[in-house]
Order: sequence, then C-alpha cells, then structure tokens
Amino acid sequence: MQKGKLSSWPAPPLQWIGHSDPILSVSCSPSGHHIVSGSDDKTIRIWDVETGVTIGNPLKGHTGCVGSVAHSPGGQHIVSGSADMTIRIWDADTGAPVGEPLEGHTRGVCAVAYSPNGQHIISGSDDKTIRIWDAETGTAIGTPLEGHTQSVMSVAYSPNGQHIISGSNDNTIRIWDADTGAEVGNPLKGHTDIVCSVAYSPDGRNIVSGSADMTIRIWDAEAGAPIGRPLVGHTDGVRIVAYSSNGKHIISGSCDKTIRIWDAETGTAIGMPLEGHISYVNSVAYSTNGQHIISGSGDQTIRIWDYKTGAPFGDPVAGHTAGVLSVTYSPDRRRIISGSADTTIRIWDAETGAAVGKPLQGHTNSVWSVACSPNGRHIVSGSHDGSIQIWDAEIGAAVMGPLKVHVGGIYSVAYSPTGQRIVSGSSDSTIRIWDAEIGIAIGEPLIGHTSGVRSIAYSPNGQRIVSGSDDQTIRTWDAETGAAIGHPLKGHIGGAYSVA
Repeated sequence: MQKGKLSSWPAPPLQWIGHSDPILSVSCSPSGHHIVSGSDDKTIRIWDVETGVTIGNPLKGHTGCVGSVAHSPGGQHIVSGSADMTIRIWDADTGAPVGEPLEGHTRGVCAVAYSPNGQHIISGSDDKTIRIWDAETGTAIGTPLEGHTQSVMSVAYSPNGQHIISGSNDNTIRIWDADTGAEVGNPLKGHTDIVCSVAYSPDGRNIVSGSADMTIRIWDAEAGAPIGRPLVGHTDGVRIVAYSSNGKHIISGSCDKTIRIWDAETGTAIGMPLEGHISYVNSVAYSTNGQHIISGSGDQTIRIWDYKTGAPFGDPVAGHTAGVLSVTYSPDRRRIISGSADTTIRIWDAETGAAVGKPLQGHTNSVWSVACSPNGRHIVSGSHDGSIQIWDAEIGAAVMGPLKVHVGGIYSVAYSPTGQRIVSGSSDSTIRIWDAEIGIAIGEPLIGHTSGVRSIAYSPNGQRIVSGSDDQTIRTWDAETGAAIGHPLKGHIGGAYSVA
C-alpha cells in the first residue's frame, strides 16, 4: 500500500459477472480499491478489486441505460449519465444517491466527467449540447455549450481544468473555454465517422480521439492540428480511448472485441491485440497504479489485463458451466472448493489450478455456499434446491444428505470450530443448527430475521453465531441455546451479504 492506494493488485477473477446487459462504462476509483460500472441494465455496480465481488446492491434510480460513469477526484462520489436524460451523483461508500437528479438535457446523456478540482461536472448529450454543473449543488452553470450538429458522445476536462473537449456524431472534436463556455478555435476535423471518445494527455498538450471510422487520431491541443497519421489496426469502430498516467501509451477498445495498446509518441501498436471479450469493448481504463487495464464489454463482463504483457490478469480456472457463487480454501490451503449455479461443487488444486477429480453432483439447483470441516475431511454445501449435503473431501463422494428442513433455498452454511456442528441460513428467514456427525437438525429454528439469511459464521470459540440478512440487519445468537443476543445491528441500507 502506498498513500492509501493499492501498489499492486492480487489476482482477482479473470472476468467479473453481475450485470444483466452490456457494460457501457467503467471507472477505477482514485484509491485503486474499487471499480464502478454502468450498464444497459439501468444500474451501476461497485466492485472490489481484490475479490471481483460486487459491493452492496446495484445502484438503482436511472430509468434508462447508464452510458457513462466517473469518480470524483477525491473518490467520495460517483457521477452517472443516462439515456433517461438525467445525471445522478452517488456516495461511493454507501451507494446512496446524493441529492436529486441533475435535469436539463432534453435527450439522453451520453458522457459525464468531473473537473480536476471536483467542483464541476460536465455532460454531453444526444440533444447536441454540453452542460456544466455545480457538483456541490447540482445546479446548471451558465447556458448549454452549443456548436455540435449531432449527439455529443464524449467529454473531458484538460488536466488544468481550463478547457473542455467534446467528440460528436458530427465527426468533429471541439474545444471549449471551461470558464466562459465559448468555443476555442475551429472544430478539429479529420475523422470520417462518429467521434466516440476523446481524452487529454496527462500534460494537456495532446488530445486523442477514437472513431467509428476504425482509426485513432492524436491532435495538438494548442494548435488543433493532427499529429502524424491516424493510428490504424482495429477492424471495426473504436469506441473508447485513454492515456496511461505517464502519457507514454494510449489504450483503445473497439467493436472488433479487442483492446490495443499504442505508443503515444510514435503511434505504433505495441504487441498483439488483447483478446478475450466476445462482444464489443465499450470502455477501457488504466488502474490507478498504471499496471493494469480494465475493460467493460457488451458481453456483460469486466476484465482485467496485465499492462506490460497484455495477458488477462488472474489465472482463469475453467470447469464450471455457470456462475461461481461460493469459494473456500481447505484448512491446509492445498485445495479450493467452489459451488456454482451449474448445480455442482468442484475441488481444485490451489497450486496448479487443476480440477481434482470429477464435479460433485447431487444438488438440483444452484449451490450458494460451500465450507470445509476444520479437519479438512468433509465439505458441506447449501443449495437453492433447499438441501444441505455433506461430502468426503478426499474422494468427492456424498456421505450425508440431502438434509432438508428449511422451506427455502440455502444461502449459507458453516462449520463450528470443533466440526461437530453445522449452521445454515436460508431464504425462509431462519437459521438452523445441525449435528454434523448424524445430519439431524438440533432444536428449533433460530427466528428473528424478516428476510433471507445470506451469511452466517461461528465465533472462534464456537459460542456465538452471527448472521447477515436481506432485512439489512446483523444478528448474534447463542450457539448453545439458539437464543438471540441483544438487539439487531442496524445501519446497512441494503442486504447484509457477508459476515465473519
């Protein structure tokens, strides 16, 4: 860690899945800890860089696709622009909306960005205008910036905050005075199709643009003149461009499903295209430490790439045929166990990533939770089919179950520190304690939550159980008697999905 920022990233999942429609925009937080994404599914999601897991619930409020997201320079806020003609500001920590939607555009908002000092927000719209907003009050500053003859697809501030650039469907780039809103010089012309993305170099001297004409162009920001020849290599439209933090490289994402890295000085492509997405690449960004590239795609996934090698970051573990819902290490750290929406459990060699044996089959619906016994001999699994199963960790055979007393799906299972008990949390709002040796439920259900119990855990001494629920509370229970201890812990504004 350096100055509160991640100096290096651990290996997260190769691709992050959560949105139900194409991802249109991604942004990395200034600290490097989080990534935010905007999607065609009308939601925004915040992701933990270390785990690839979504933080909290999706940010909901927009009634149209979210085409653009950006972090404030300090990282406290997120701004989003939507086809619903509004701009929204969100608290980056809680996901709660800040103030009312910013309204003024008469058609969809295609692009948003913060000023370098965080005091202003700019937006570009299908109504052909650019607007400047007070980030604190949400009020529009001055009149719309007019000049483009078609939709404004991309906007950005110069690093010193004195100028704004915009790219448009009218095939031009325009530069504006950020204080007066007046256009500076003539439109930059050269692209033969829509200008999808524009960005300043870190020193503010150059501008890069990506276009549906399949090319990237570099411009002198002062003179407004093109520098060198167009950067050619993509085989379809270029949807997004960005500079590296040191200004030496440019990255681009394209409808050809690839990402390319370019030498900003010579305009030559560096290495081979980054391939892996199975749909167009809508958004690319550098990680805060500059070591990784983040991409969001129409295939509904986010991917992370090693900036130096172009290799996907994180070791892909292939085998499940649907989303992986739960993973855990064996006590000796030699094995990884995973539960999946494909109804199976898999055991993996933690050293090589290779699957150990065949999938553990028996559940008839998604496996939401898996856990290893303290001695590593058994695995317990909980499924959306409402059952719990216990497996021999060495040979992968079922040794007990299905255990059924819950009247809903099993969201979470855990072993007690001694391995003699198992606790389960269910969508039926209850918690049950089981004898791990004979598979019998012990006592009555633990009742108190008013919605599904998403996560449960034992205290290290085994005397307490803690649970997190969709009812936004955390509860503590006496593991011996099953009695609730104290009042529910309240404070979350969404479901409590994980406790430990």
